[in-house]
Amino acid sequence: MASATCLLTACGSTLNEGVEATTQPNVAASEMALSGVAPEHHPVETSSITLTARDSQQAHQLAAASDPSSSAYKIGPLDVLDITVFRVAELSKTVQVAPSGTVNLPLVGEIPAAGRTTQQVERDLTKRLGVKYLQSPQVNVTIREYNSQRVTIDGAVRKPGVYPIRGDTTLLQMIATAEGLTDTANTEIAVFRKSEGKRLAAKFDLDEIRAGRAKDPRISQGDLIVISDSALKTTYQGLLKALPVTSMFVTLL
Repeated sequence: MASATCLLTACGSTLNEGVEATTQPNVAASEMALSGVAPEHHPVETSSITLTARDSQQAHQLAAASDPSSSAYKIGPLDVLDITVFRVAELSKTVQVAPSGTVNLPLVGEIPAAGRTTQQVERDLTKRLGVKYLQSPQVNVTIREYNSQRVTIDGAVRKPGVYPIRGDTTLLQMIATAEGLTDTANTEIAVFRKSEGKRLAAKFDLDEIRAGRAKDPRISQGDLIVISDSALKTTYQGLLKALPVTSMFVTLL
């Protein structure tokens, strides 16, 4: 199977076993990355690493959850949805997702929307309307406005979901917002980001951050934070191993 090439926004430490560095280290880039400053605001020279095609595909799937142009995009608080029920005009309306993550709709009342894709909301509404009110309802949900300044936290935290952010926010703060890690969580945490049309990924060691040996990185609007547990670690083992724990972002190609 062909390999997919990824670019590392900075280097300056030993890469994981089996990953080949193809350019010389950039000291200034390393210092910037370790400071936690978002890389999209500080262009730096790049070096490259290689991921298998399978790992690259999995990384793209994860990054797509925070990309508004993707069908995998997860709805956030304050996003505006157009909901259409075929041939039932009184049930078709435009609604804004509440800060709590729900929308209020005729007949069915409040239903969860934040943290879901439009397809998941469609299936939920179809089921709820079909149980009591309509025979074989046809529901369509689209996003009219992307308003949420939000971060998606998935995996082994006590409350996964979509959370709003305001101002400077760090990885530790977002983990606390999700009420902390579960007992089975892996403390190596991946962050997926889209910047200037590119999808980026990085892996951070939470134990090193808590001990003060690594900087607590800043989290940006639209980031997807993935905390693996035993099940996720098996599924994405190759991908997570390929991402170096250096507080540096890899461009996913």
